[in-house]
Amino acid sequence: MTTAKEIMHPGAECVTGEQTLAEAARIMRDRGVGALPICGDGQQLLGILTDRDIVLKCVAEGRDPAAVRCRELAVGRPMVIEEDEEAELVLALMEEHRVRRLPVINHPDHKLVGMISEADIARGLSQDRLAEFVTTITAR
Repeated sequence: MTTAKEIMHPGAECVTGEQTLAEAARIMRDRGVGALPICGDGQQLLGILTDRDIVLKCVAEGRDPAAVRCRELAVGRPMVIEEDEEAELVLALMEEHRVRRLPVINHPDHKLVGMISEADIARGLSQDRLAEFVTTITAR
């Protein structure tokens, strides 16, 4: 049985709710990632910030990324998975909710320990299963 912990990218770097979107964008650029978790005290997950969020919810609205705080985009409750859950559940959740990234938390502390992205998933799937997965999460 493959677990979420085995396929995740460990050590996801968080931004705080107080950091600006411009700061978050620079971190994304420097790390070569398209999303960052927004965390509060003790690695408590508040939300996920994507490069798309910055463009659509800030720049396209004529707002200044240097003035908008990450917490302003931390809306809703992020979908998460515990590190000891099976990889098939990871796929099912990502497909059902059409998400490209899934934060991984530990139990019982519920602290962020990593992230699972499409690339992490792709490394362990057959070509047929990968095609099905991508088709499902990108469907409109």
